[in-house]
Amino acid sequence: MMKEKIMGGVFFIAAMASILAVLLICVFLFANGIPAMAEIGFFDFILGREWAPTDNPASYGIFPMIVGSLYITAGAILIGVPIGILTAVFMAYYCPKPLYRFLKPATELLAGIPSIVYGFFGLVVLVPLVRMIGGNGNSILTASILLGIMILPTIIGVSESAIRSVPRSYYEGALALGATHERSLFACVLPAAKSGIMAGVILGIGRAIGETMAVIMVAGNQARMPRGILRGVRTLTANIVMEMGYAADLHREALIATGVVLFVFILIINVCFALLKRRSDK
Repeated sequence: MMKEKIMGGVFFIAAMASILAVLLICVFLFANGIPAMAEIGFFDFILGREWAPTDNPASYGIFPMIVGSLYITAGAILIGVPIGILTAVFMAYYCPKPLYRFLKPATELLAGIPSIVYGFFGLVVLVPLVRMIGGNGNSILTASILLGIMILPTIIGVSESAIRSVPRSYYEGALALGATHERSLFACVLPAAKSGIMAGVILGIGRAIGETMAVIMVAGNQARMPRGILRGVRTLTANIVMEMGYAADLHREALIATGVVLFVFILIINVCFALLKRRSDK
């Protein structure tokens, strides 16, 4: 009994430490970012189209970075989500066991590769390939393809676990009613596993929005409005990393305020997922 109480206290402290860490991050971001937004002007900061902190007068508009982040994330979703979900279906219901022994560790290995290595891969392989289509290769398309590859292990792993957690009787019952193998999977098993699949997709989106090093190496890092998928852009995360080393005063606070915007984006995504999950569970 005493051991259970002790372990209960340990678990409680661990949970409180996690909550405290989130609260401290929120306090730091908002305490430093909100005053900068107030000084610059909220709408001038969010909707401004010019980022020139060294000019006189300085301009702190992050709208091009917001749009660039959304474009690259949307491209990564279009590439990574279908491939990831279909790969999870293949691994759960189609993959032969000898092949599964190699495919499963390979997908898990993708999650352990450092971002900088992905960036080198994009720089050496993807940039020249995209350059054959048009532009200089450092573009929205290149970054979207690279991020689509990077979010695959998250989507595949979570989706496969969700699919395997669906009782086998769902699949067998659909077959008994005359459904084909594919129809049993896509009309019965996948809808039953949609909460877990959506969780994998949301985690993948969070990874795509928050990715920095790989995007810096292939996206072009041009702080301007996107002018096509073959042109370069700068994301919110890249903007913070590239300028935080020499920023000071209002410039530094504006970069922290950029982190606040990024934090709010992630929060909105998680809230939307929670609402969608609650609605689907009714």
